[in-house]
Amino acid sequence: MRSFVGYCCALALLLGLAGCAGTNFHKPSADALKIGETTYSQVILIMGQPRREGVSTKNEKQLKVISYSYATVGGEPLHDGVTPGRAQAFYFHNDTLVGHEFVSSFKDDNSDFDDSKVASIVKGKTSRAEVTQLIGKPSGAYIYPMIKAEKGDAAVYLFLETRGSGFTGIKFFRKLLVVSFDTAGVVSDVDYSSSGNK
Repeated sequence: MRSFVGYCCALALLLGLAGCAGTNFHKPSADALKIGETTYSQVILIMGQPRREGVSTKNEKQLKVISYSYATVGGEPLHDGVTPGRAQAFYFHNDTLVGHEFVSSFKDDNSDFDDSKVASIVKGKTSRAEVTQLIGKPSGAYIYPMIKAEKGDAAVYLFLETRGSGFTGIKFFRKLLVVSFDTAGVVSDVDYSSSGNK
């Protein structure tokens, strides 16, 4: 599963190598976003006009996608040698929020997570609380049609960072973990992917 916000963040980071790209923003509080309830207009009211808008298809449903991104040279990154950036994407089906993702390589609000513990998550056994204890607080959430199951939801963990410059070459590293839960809060699916070099 590829994330729209990962693409937008990568684009902002490339532009940010020249100085600063996008408008700085802060991740909205968990209370401000209610999957399956919050509308497109409510997100715009909270976040302002998006940097990018697009359309995506998940499980044969067309989704509206909006994103916000920011990157800057001189910001404090989580890891040395990284151009820090952050991005947030929102997915809507029939004008209702069905998914959101946040990614940041800034030290103060980074979305990094310990992917070495993914193998400890067991389908049909591990609970939502146990996933949070293992991996940490998620940086996003999905419901159908962002996930295959029409009932239940998913916790999203996403991290992306870029190193280097136009002179030395640019290297990207990205990892995405989507843990789906059934209506009882037990893991029903685990999807992990990574690409690039740290």
